[in-house]
Amino acid sequence: MSGQVMPCSPQEIGSLFLFEKLTPEQLGRLCSEGRVERFEAGPVYTEGEPATCFFVMIEGTVVLSRRVGGDDVEVTRTSQPGVYSGAMQAYLGDRVRQGYNNSMRVTEPTRFFVLPADTFAAIMQEWFPMAVHLLEGLFFGTKSTQRAIGQRERLLALGSLSAGLTHELNNPAAAAVRATATLRERVAKMRHKLGVISAGPYPREALANLIEVQERTAELVAKAPTLSPLEASDREDALTDWLDDHGIPDGWRLAPTFVQAGLDVDWLDQVAAEVDPEILPGAIGWLNYTVETELLMDEIEDSTTRISHLVDAAKQYSQLDRAPYQNADVHELLDSTLLMLSGKIGPRIEVVKDYDRTLPKIPAYPAELNQVWTNLIDNAVHAINSAGGEGTLTVRTALDHDRLLVEFRDTGPGVPQEIRGRIFDPFFTTKPVGEGTGLGLDISWRIVVNKHHGTLQVESEPGDTRFQVLLPLTATDDDTPEEPA
Repeated sequence: MSGQVMPCSPQEIGSLFLFEKLTPEQLGRLCSEGRVERFEAGPVYTEGEPATCFFVMIEGTVVLSRRVGGDDVEVTRTSQPGVYSGAMQAYLGDRVRQGYNNSMRVTEPTRFFVLPADTFAAIMQEWFPMAVHLLEGLFFGTKSTQRAIGQRERLLALGSLSAGLTHELNNPAAAAVRATATLRERVAKMRHKLGVISAGPYPREALANLIEVQERTAELVAKAPTLSPLEASDREDALTDWLDDHGIPDGWRLAPTFVQAGLDVDWLDQVAAEVDPEILPGAIGWLNYTVETELLMDEIEDSTTRISHLVDAAKQYSQLDRAPYQNADVHELLDSTLLMLSGKIGPRIEVVKDYDRTLPKIPAYPAELNQVWTNLIDNAVHAINSAGGEGTLTVRTALDHDRLLVEFRDTGPGVPQEIRGRIFDPFFTTKPVGEGTGLGLDISWRIVVNKHHGTLQVESEPGDTRFQVLLPLTATDDDTPEEPA
């Protein structure tokens, strides 16, 4: 938008705090190479456009805003003469993209001193060479530091996740190894017991009945119900009494195994009715080995399934075999991240999943969203631990108008009002030295806002802090999501 060009007074622009130390000759050059423009209420420039001018307000009211998702969020409103905006990094030249990083509008007729970006850069280089060198060092040094610490942040997160994943994999793997060793022992004993029974003076029909009972017993184990501790204790007592009454040695040792397999006194009565009394003690012992082997095989299956789920979660989390940009189910991403971080969350923090499973898939960069979930969950866990280590982490998804909401709610001490506006700033952290880089929320904000055109915001009070991620349901014109491979 162009304004009305007006006369430029060196005395007037010299009264602005930005130019008050300049000489009359320098002020004269500014007026000769720049201009004063008067803008009516409305937009002056738009975020993302090439930065062609440097603006210094002489009088009026200016509003600066940033584009967040589909909304323009106001960041500054002021009537102070001398405030400036526009091509403030023109002195860096072509080494960085020269675009307006915000939008500017005026709410009343407003006059600006306007300096073309090329002229502003040349004057800075000529008049303030040392300051330019310092500013360049600050700008590129900060960028370099952000990249280095950002990489370190990712490596630390990867190391933490790898340690947690190794711990989670170790438990089912060790359980499978133990169960396999015990299974080998039980199968050997079952072979020995069968040899003793078959060597006895028992008719073929009795042995056939025993084999049939074994088959039915194995089927019952697969359908074992889940009992409460009180129910299991009562059933163990009843089975122990039955075994003792029928002269079965070590009934107290056999009863827990039978109860775990879902067997009861009625089953024992059926066994006694179909097996000759003289073979009953050996038959019960042999059936005990049968039950143990079935339970051990179930344990091995559960352990290996757990390992498979963990590997799938790691693949889902890393997205190594998937397109970088695709239509993704946020619930799958959340579940894989929670599973990867389960070791860090620990048993004292209750995780509540309040998912709206009717939500559609959304266009996204899944691996980067997983990094956002990781940072927000890590912060929530740290907050709960700082308040005693016990609490609740609630992960909620819902439809919020035309966007998908992912909310992380923790019962920690909350974010104080005085720092709430700074938590997304680079390098700002409330964690102790060495525990946080201050880039987790900054990286998350960039991923959500810059890459996904969404919103990341926080609502907090003691005992109830909510980080809310709002993501668009559809892709923008320049995004082309792919279906998962």
